[in-house]
Amino acid sequence: MLARAITLVESRKAEHRARAGALLQALLPHQAAGIRVGITGVPGVGKSTTIDSLGSHLLAQGHRLAVLAVDPSSTRTGGSILGDKTRMARLSMDERAFIRPSPAGGTLGGVAARTRETMLLCEAAGYDVVLVETVGVGQSETAVADMTDTFLVLMLPGAGDELQGIKKGIIELADIVAVNKADGGNLARARAAASEYRAALHVLGGREPFWSTPVLTYSGLTGEGVAALWDQVLLHRARSEAAGALTARRAAQQVKWMWTLFDERVRERLRAAPSLRAQLPAIEQAVAGGTLSPTLGASQIAALFGWPDL
Repeated sequence: MLARAITLVESRKAEHRARAGALLQALLPHQAAGIRVGITGVPGVGKSTTIDSLGSHLLAQGHRLAVLAVDPSSTRTGGSILGDKTRMARLSMDERAFIRPSPAGGTLGGVAARTRETMLLCEAAGYDVVLVETVGVGQSETAVADMTDTFLVLMLPGAGDELQGIKKGIIELADIVAVNKADGGNLARARAAASEYRAALHVLGGREPFWSTPVLTYSGLTGEGVAALWDQVLLHRARSEAAGALTARRAAQQVKWMWTLFDERVRERLRAAPSLRAQLPAIEQAVAGGTLSPTLGASQIAALFGWPDL
């Protein structure tokens, strides 16, 4: 039932939108104060392995876990491999865990277009912890920070110049930084990398006045340090609640969600308008051919709707 509900809200069909809206509105009173954690990192950092290890730890503590794994999509077909679930062998076998792979579908920020709605559905279904795994392709991985309570950034040890990982656009949003693969011969390099990140974060400053971003080392493969990682998530949540920041962040996220949906629907309506569909090909061709600048092209499109000053 939950999977079908998610499919409904992910649908782009107009006839499904009203049903999805009614469903989400009906579920608002049942929205639980669950723990929402966004997890990002470069490809190969071990996001899925980390979630499998962390999720097993959470299930052992009595939690019900939902994992929203976002896969890169083909720019040609819109499809994706959706292979993250195969790397979560333990969680896939446990009925207390719900794993939903979704294609990014061209959405920027490393998340699927309906990740916010899906989180609400999972919480209403009784899952008290929701982990959102992003695509992990670069600095655009910041949208997840605007829809979760704690933003966890995973790093690799010994991947060349450690400071290459200090990207202000993503690191300054991190609530927790964790260096994975701190096991075997990588242990010393992981500790060295963590020291570099701590020094850089000291210069950048914290995201919130009540919280200083910790840098941890752990091993998603062996599970060493995973419990301490979760303790930091709980500590961040406790301090957020005490400072009133959690409630404020959730409220701001709801308003931002509303405007995101509004912008999306305006674009859809404009593209579907008969007056635009008739003249858009000629404008696009002129811009592509270099006879019309993109700036004037945008102005001409706006003028078609009576917005000459836009």
